[in-house]
Amino acid sequence: MTKGREAKPHIGIYGRRNNGKSSLINCLAGQDIAIVSDHAGTTTDPVKKSFEITGFGPVILVDTAGIDDSGDLGQKRVDRTLRTLDIVDLALLVVTNNSWGDDEDELIRKFHSQDIPFIVIHSKSDIKEPTSDFKDKVFSITGSELFEFSSIDKRNYEALISLVRNTIPEHSYKTAKLLGDLISYGDIVLLITPIDIEAPEGRLILPQVQAIRDILDNEAIAIVLKEREVDAFLKKTKIKPVLAITDSQVFVKADASVPKDIPLTSFSIMLARFKGDFENYLKGTPKISELKDGDRVLLLESCTHHVSCDDIGRTKIPRWITNFTGKKIEYDVVAGLDLLPRPVTDYSLVIQCGGCMITRKQLNNRLSLAVKAGVPVTNYGMAIAYVQGIYNRAIAPFVKGAANADVYL
Repeated sequence: MTKGREAKPHIGIYGRRNNGKSSLINCLAGQDIAIVSDHAGTTTDPVKKSFEITGFGPVILVDTAGIDDSGDLGQKRVDRTLRTLDIVDLALLVVTNNSWGDDEDELIRKFHSQDIPFIVIHSKSDIKEPTSDFKDKVFSITGSELFEFSSIDKRNYEALISLVRNTIPEHSYKTAKLLGDLISYGDIVLLITPIDIEAPEGRLILPQVQAIRDILDNEAIAIVLKEREVDAFLKKTKIKPVLAITDSQVFVKADASVPKDIPLTSFSIMLARFKGDFENYLKGTPKISELKDGDRVLLLESCTHHVSCDDIGRTKIPRWITNFTGKKIEYDVVAGLDLLPRPVTDYSLVIQCGGCMITRKQLNNRLSLAVKAGVPVTNYGMAIAYVQGIYNRAIAPFVKGAANADVYL
């Protein structure tokens, strides 16, 4: 399950079957978006719905199947429920009837292991209120106060909204600046944006739009042009941008066109620093030179899109790496947040896309398997810059002294 274009804070609703999860999500959203039934197991697959929290903003509620589902099919539903932990920023664990067991213990362990903040909610409190002993038990196990709630009489509704608002991690909804530490009021930034077969009809790709918005937010000036116009533009206008950002696929052309005294990077590397595991990317990228015959490389695309005949992840990067290394290398490509086709330890290198369509948490959750296993990781733009011989220049805007260093190559 992926966030796709919904890069808003995700709130997951978890608990046993018939504990009132769907009623809770309907109550929070103010409309019937999840089927409610007295029959256990009504929700079989994760269901997502946008919801506006007053005074906070839009979030995505994720209703999930019961964690106590049984049988072969039930276990598949539980597995899908647990996979949503990779995308949520806040978990609501719904209990009822003063009942707590192994299923709840296991969820709490998973919340802690994945660093997911959570709220434990005693639902259906209009039927049976939580006892003092049960409240004490929940606190002793979780370290959190039990929250009493009812979707029928909406007791403590406003308090729950306030608690949700205050518990969602700040990094899940506050937008960091892409370039704010590099540019100042009135600075000119040159954006080199090729319009090729992979460019969406009638619009720019998301990283380019994000860069333009961030430049404007920082009271700077964005100049957008295609790669073949760079030489003439700079010669004719005599403008000297404080920074040039290019699509990684035309790095070589941009490197030749943009004078060496103008910092140059790519949209993908900009995103790598913004939301990726940049420090591990810096360590992992030079490992490209150590690839051997028979090694396997994993390319992670964190969105799904139409695949062209010269696709960047499936065709161009594998071709460039193979030509650079001269080795016989195997490549796997995984789109979205699908499961890996083999253990991550089978790979000698993992290459992550910029991740423009997902959150920082999703991206780093995806990479953490490789990082923990000691598998080198890098990013599309950084890998491309490395094999094309302009890596130091490309990372220099974000790494002091890199432009004149030998250590990165």
